[in-house]
Amino acid sequence: MSVRKAEAGFSLVEVLVAMLIISIGVLGIVALQSLALRNTGSSMERSQAVIQTYSYLEILRANRDEATNSTLDIQPMTCDPLNRPETEVIQRNWLEQLHETLGPGACGFVDCRGGGQCTIIVQWNDTRAEGGSEAQQLITETIL
Repeated sequence: MSVRKAEAGFSLVEVLVAMLIISIGVLGIVALQSLALRNTGSSMERSQAVIQTYSYLEILRANRDEATNSTLDIQPMTCDPLNRPETEVIQRNWLEQLHETLGPGACGFVDCRGGGQCTIIVQWNDTRAEGGSEAQQLITETIL
């Protein structure tokens, strides 16, 4: 009669299955991190759009008479600062700041009506956002 020895340790198949499960988990974590990074960039761009909008609102508030006379307006929607007349230094500088913070596809629109009611629209391209639209738009309305 022979006595069978008890087997000890893992077989190669068990090791390979464990490695497969661990590698799938690691790939999932990497994909999740990549998605979080893209969405963080998208959130940063939206924050920059808000900051730029408020920056121009402060210019309008500081120059209330010019703003209510529509001399600080940017109409129609303008993407290239060089399309503005050279006399519109404030508008050109603001559009250049939009390009620096949101990319070359950023556009701006400003319309101040009588009574100090102003609308500022900022558009930019957000191709990095997961499940989001490429074209993003932020509309801010205020009374000076």
